[in-house]
Amino acid sequence: MSLDMIQIVGFGLVAAFLSMIVKEQKPAYAFLLTLFVGAMIFLFLLDHIVIAFQLIETLANQANINMIYLETMLKIIGIAYIAEFGAQIARDADEGAIAQKIELAGKVLIVVMALPIFNVLIETVISLIPG
Repeated sequence: MSLDMIQIVGFGLVAAFLSMIVKEQKPAYAFLLTLFVGAMIFLFLLDHIVIAFQLIETLANQANINMIYLETMLKIIGIAYIAEFGAQIARDADEGAIAQKIELAGKVLIVVMALPIFNVLIETVISLIPG
């Protein structure tokens, strides 16, 4: 695992150096390089992400957790990461306003996805109250 991190950091630093050089002559190419490197790092991590999701699913099955809740939680985590990644890319393109809108959209989608879980939680609390 630590070797993977060293490879990612090395790849990122080389790409950052290349981006600095290219940015002086062709800023659009530097942005495309940044986008490409972000995608490559994600693809590099994909195997680790799949392993983590499989472990979470196994633990949820052992704990008899309803899979609908687990799927919702994983979708919420995915939305958070995707929104953050998109916002960072927008900031790299010096589009801070667009980055903020991406983050806002991610937050709204997370709240919408979490509403059914909040509903079950409130129903559970109400059922525990005597009366």
